[in-house]
Amino acid sequence: MEPEPQERLQAAFDATIARHDRIEPRDWMPEAYRRTLVRQIAQHAHSEIIGMQPEGNWISRAPSLRRKAILLAKVQDEAGHGLYLYSACETLGVSRAELTDLLLTGRQKYSSIFNYPTLSYADVGTIGWLVDGAAICNQVPLCRTSYGPYGRAMIRICKEESFHQRQGYELLMTMMRGTDAQRAMVQESVDRFWWPSLMMFGPPDERSPNSGQSMAWGIKRNSNDELRQRFVDMSVPQAEALGVTLPDPELRWNEERGHYDFGEPDWEEFAAVISGNGPCNAQRLAHRRAAHEDGAWVREAASAFAARSTEEEVR
Repeated sequence: MEPEPQERLQAAFDATIARHDRIEPRDWMPEAYRRTLVRQIAQHAHSEIIGMQPEGNWISRAPSLRRKAILLAKVQDEAGHGLYLYSACETLGVSRAELTDLLLTGRQKYSSIFNYPTLSYADVGTIGWLVDGAAICNQVPLCRTSYGPYGRAMIRICKEESFHQRQGYELLMTMMRGTDAQRAMVQESVDRFWWPSLMMFGPPDERSPNSGQSMAWGIKRNSNDELRQRFVDMSVPQAEALGVTLPDPELRWNEERGHYDFGEPDWEEFAAVISGNGPCNAQRLAHRRAAHEDGAWVREAASAFAARSTEEEVR
């Protein structure tokens, strides 16, 4: 008996995933796959845009013209990443305006790390080293994700994030060669950002409701715990080279496993931040909402210009 059209479409989709090939926008896909992609890509895009705030706060206070230019370039890169990702999400049939509304009304999330304050200039370097380092661990496997537009956007994003990570590390290394006060500032910053950086990978695998299906579809390539371990193994020798101490008394090399053992993040804190009760949740969204409202006239002018251009082409 000839299979039903829906069954043929599902079989073709499953075969593409099994071959580790790409699903493209015009291909048939299960609705659950599309929804998962919209959730993940939108959260990633929102994180890039919201992530401009903690470091943008330090552009005018950076200690030299060179440091201002470096930080300004990085924040501009983050804006570009958000635009790439919103564009990838639009190929799934959801507009940028819809995604923005979902963020501003609290129906979509962004990375928990951006709800922590940047209290000193050392935080600029720590975010580059630890936060962007964690992002690289998360995002390099996404270059091979099963959805074409997302994977292609990630190639350029990962190249730029790698540069951001090196820039942050260079800044911290410079400060660690400075005064006692500068070294203390770096250590204090690392103490604050280490555990939130570990939380960036999401909850433990046994508490992650979406990871299993996302990996089966090839959207994700590694589990949360695998990526977290990779990040710890990468960060410990870098911390030793910097001369800072990572704030985890349980951190030690496990010869048998060939990996570092480390302590458990505070998952109650993570849940509180994700639920909107972090140190800067309200501030971040309020700032994003104000920027969106202040930019309404630009969107209206662009729409009017586009409409007039279309009318002139028709005439």
